[in-house]
Amino acid sequence: MESLIFNALGWVGAFLLLLAYGLISFKKLEADSQTYQWLNITASILLLVNTIYYGAYPSSFVNAVWTIIAFFAILTIGRKNGKSSA
Repeated sequence: MESLIFNALGWVGAFLLLLAYGLISFKKLEADSQTYQWLNITASILLLVNTIYYGAYPSSFVNAVWTIIAFFAILTIGRKNGKSSA
């Protein structure tokens, strides 16, 4: 049962990451949108949990860094939006 949960988390993460990429590729979202970045954070955290569970540490590292990049992108977007509305 435990592995089923971690597999499901990984598959949901993979779907969300591909969804985010597809939405950017077909210009349905902008790279500097919070929606895109939150999709990246959510997907990467789910994939991170999955890859740590299975001991796939290089993939875990990539997903951890991907999460950090998206988090800082959201902060940057927030600062940019805050300055433009002032």
